[in-house]
Amino acid sequence: MSLLCFITDDKRGSSGKAATSPAENYHLARRRTLQVVVSALLTECGFESAEKAAVETLTEMMQSYITEIGRCAKAYCEHTARSVPTLADTVVTLIEMGFNADTLPVYAKRSQRMVITAPPVTNAPVTPKALSAGQKRTHPAYIPSHFPEFPDPHTYIKTPTFREPVSDYQVVREKAASQKRDVERALTRFMAKTGETQSLFKDDITAFPLIAAQPSSIPYLSALLPSELELQTLEETDSSEQDDQTDSENAAGNLINDDPGGDKENSMLPPSGVVPSAKASEDNVIDNPYLRPVKKPKVRRKK
Repeated sequence: MSLLCFITDDKRGSSGKAATSPAENYHLARRRTLQVVVSALLTECGFESAEKAAVETLTEMMQSYITEIGRCAKAYCEHTARSVPTLADTVVTLIEMGFNADTLPVYAKRSQRMVITAPPVTNAPVTPKALSAGQKRTHPAYIPSHFPEFPDPHTYIKTPTFREPVSDYQVVREKAASQKRDVERALTRFMAKTGETQSLFKDDITAFPLIAAQPSSIPYLSALLPSELELQTLEETDSSEQDDQTDSENAAGNLINDDPGGDKENSMLPPSGVVPSAKASEDNVIDNPYLRPVKKPKVRRKK
């Protein structure tokens, strides 16, 4: 039959376009079912063949018509504070769209009607085991069944991904040694790529590169100079001693005698108002022997 030939050609043409998602597969299956229905209706009307563009146009018209019926029936249902459309909503929709609902029983009982097999039922997509966590919840009694289902448990169940820290001494030591070895290897490769290198083999320079040694004109100079840590410690010591000296001078300058009979004593003070004391001179002495002022040795004269 021409209908079967057309369906076969349609399947061949549509098989070249592979769907990329389950939603597209779902719509393609329903679209093919509508095309089979349109082809059956054309065969009932006496057509032996049809162009693909004409069948696509009729399929689009049928899909739009069915979609409009469902949308209007849903609107009438929600207008009466219900969630599930009934037969009355569908009949009102057909009357509103200008269709005579009384002719439906006669059309359904026609003699030349072609029976189309139901499309195969596709299995629901299986959830990957990596995403399965807990048990999927069902709707409680106070939630209607037409409401959407709860999402998969892995979307809202707390699943910690961290592991307990390893406290075994041997494992910790092995991990530390491995990390140290990796850091040294990475640093060596970086120095070999950015600096001058020497090779063990004259034929292949890139095999086993070695970091070129940079000889120094004064090799013993690094042993005589202080390290950066020693210089930093010395600077911190100097700054702390200077702060202590400044605090002691400020404290000595702020000493004022508050006695009522101290007017006479204040008249005898120097203009700066600072009372010289032996304690202040003792505080100014530096404890570090390397930073003390140099004292000239006493020269004894021979008698």
